Amino acid sequence: MRSRSSTEPNRASTPLELFFDLCFVVAVAQSATLLEHTVADDHFVHGVRSYLMVFFAIWWAWMNFTWFSSAYDTDDDIYRLSVLISIVGALVIAAGVPPAFEDQNFLIATVGYSVMRFANVGQWIRAAVSDPVHRAAATRYAIGIVVVQVGWWLNLLVHGGVEYWVFLGLVVAELLVPIVAERPGMTPWHPGHIAERYGLFTLIVLGEAVLAASVAFQGGLGSGADADLIWLASAGIIIVFSMWWLYFDRETAPTPGWNFLWGYGHYFIFASAAAVGAGLVVNVDHHTSEPHISDTAAGYAIAIPVAVYTLCVWGLHYVPHERGLLLFTPPVGAALILAAPFWPATAQVIAVLLALVVAITVVLTRRALDLSTSESYPQDDPTD
Repeated sequence: MRSRSSTEPNRASTPLELFFDLCFVVAVAQSATLLEHTVADDHFVHGVRSYLMVFFAIWWAWMNFTWFSSAYDTDDDIYRLSVLISIVGALVIAAGVPPAFEDQNFLIATVGYSVMRFANVGQWIRAAVSDPVHRAAATRYAIGIVVVQVGWWLNLLVHGGVEYWVFLGLVVAELLVPIVAERPGMTPWHPGHIAERYGLFTLIVLGEAVLAASVAFQGGLGSGADADLIWLASAGIIIVFSMWWLYFDRETAPTPGWNFLWGYGHYFIFASAAAVGAGLVVNVDHHTSEPHISDTAAGYAIAIPVAVYTLCVWGLHYVPHERGLLLFTPPVGAALILAAPFWPATAQVIAVLLALVVAITVVLTRRALDLSTSESYPQDDPTD
């Protein structure tokens, strides 16, 4: 297993990587659906906490495979079998989402997570044997993953509320493994390939939001539509379209020294994007059935994930590269979005605010680009 060049031209996602991502849709859909149910039943804290815990397992397993494949995608038979085993683990995680939400029973989810992580251990061991240059990093990865996996299994024995603190400790340990492992020398991940992989997963979670909302809208419209429901559907579409535009308006990729923050920060982008779909479903149910939560709480089911998404995209895509008004537009928009639930027609207000954020950002970006171009290529003086 030889490492791939970090400057390899025309590096694109492989069919196996795309298939891997597609299988993760099942787990994402399960977690978003159960978030919607718990929030709609007025179990907000329980639902959000369970969602963030389950989504961490989904995201972290996906992310580790993504960065490994960027450095060591040999696409031979052993590699393919290892990836297929990881996919089985993702499906087991999806099966373990309901008991994790309903009973805080993480046994099945832990089994699926361990299947994925130990498949990753096998890949790192193979890399350590085959790549002497990065052997120290690969060995640290393998040992670190195994040690933390022992902790996850011991966590199943902890009860009485302490398990949440143990969970946070294990999350920190997971996040530290790559930081420690990469200290001997960075593995040769490809910035363009990583950016594409993250962009594709963003599309998946945004697509999941569209699917969740469309199914709910279909059910609501079939039971006797009214103007409010149609306006809600329109607002949901504008919100998702604006989220797509905000993320993909500019090309961005991780760079050495910025790669960990860039990679880890996407957890909140992915989780909030999937949660927007759940929030839209909550509002449709709130409109079409007997509500269990207030109008304000239903509004925050959309406002909070949209605001988190906006702030995280701003922090990762705009802050490192922009100056001036572009540094203020998204956070001001996020603050106004968080105040939107106190107004009638919350979803429509959020849609307008987010669309304005996108419009202002696009205008300022294009203006800055035109100014930069004119300074780089000054026009000839006609008097010369």
